[in-house]
Amino acid sequence: MKTILVTGGAGFIGSNYVRQLLLAGEAKVVNYDALTYAGNLENLSGCENDERYRFVKGDIRDRDLVRQTLTSGGISEVVHFAAESHVDRSVEGPEAFVSTNILGTEILLEEARRAEVERFVMVSTDEVYGSLGDAGAFTERTPLAPNSPYAASKASADLLCRAFHHTFDFPVLVTRCSNNYGPFQFPEKLIPLMIANALEDKPLPVYGDGQNVRDWLHVSDHCRAVDMVRRAGVAGEVYNIGGCNELKNLDLVGLLLDILGKSRDLITFVPDRPGHDRRYAIDAGYIRAQLGWEPEVSFDQGLAATVQWYLDNQGWLQAVRSGRYRAYYEDMYGRGGRHDAGEGEG
Repeated sequence: MKTILVTGGAGFIGSNYVRQLLLAGEAKVVNYDALTYAGNLENLSGCENDERYRFVKGDIRDRDLVRQTLTSGGISEVVHFAAESHVDRSVEGPEAFVSTNILGTEILLEEARRAEVERFVMVSTDEVYGSLGDAGAFTERTPLAPNSPYAASKASADLLCRAFHHTFDFPVLVTRCSNNYGPFQFPEKLIPLMIANALEDKPLPVYGDGQNVRDWLHVSDHCRAVDMVRRAGVAGEVYNIGGCNELKNLDLVGLLLDILGKSRDLITFVPDRPGHDRRYAIDAGYIRAQLGWEPEVSFDQGLAATVQWYLDNQGWLQAVRSGRYRAYYEDMYGRGGRHDAGEGEG
């Protein structure tokens, strides 16, 4: 049974991916995560009892710990989710994004190459392509034109992956997804933020005129696509993953309020974010044709199920919003548990 290193496996998408891997039962998983603000081990509650799962607390910029983890665990593949990912935070403080997303990725690539890892999947974003007009969609051949510090850092990391494949023939694959939604998403992102505020009858802040368009993809469909790329993708290739669910932000917020039975009077328009891209849309034709991937979760079903998940897990939501979730690591791993706790940043 192969062992896969998943970086950022305690985050929203990463934790869903780890759960999916363990459910498939085909691999052992080493979850490497720094547990910064969005890393939450409660997302993986129960996995710590699985003999195929091991957690390492560490920062991808910690070269020594990355090297130790890659060489001591029999790891044959890497799936790289770890990143600073919130656009608003990148506007306020770009340096952390440059450091983690670019330098951290270079360290991970170099140490994985030295460890002779067989596959390296870089999980990226459609934001590297910039903004679209009213028509068209991003393809794998769309030029990179990032408009936020976050997007620029991810584009830089993608280009490092390209360079490692071209220069060293290192088996790197890159995926670029549209906006994800689903369970365990940190509540500074649009959908969980709106749900959380609506449940408390607080104002729902909508940037600008609310007409910015995003393509929504259920996290389970994204994780399936990433795993298809890991197993069957061609090294050096880029695969776009999109849900084909374009929606204006204002319309999405309205749908959430309707599902929750709340008044649209809660919507509050706030000044637009600097450099806010107007529209994203993904053409996922290549991954469909090459790997046979198709989204399985319709947007109506997925959105209703996501709202219900947050209604059913309000304890999780409140723990995240209050910061109590940070105690989970100490509860589970601060008592001499069998899983590793490296000396990376937390």
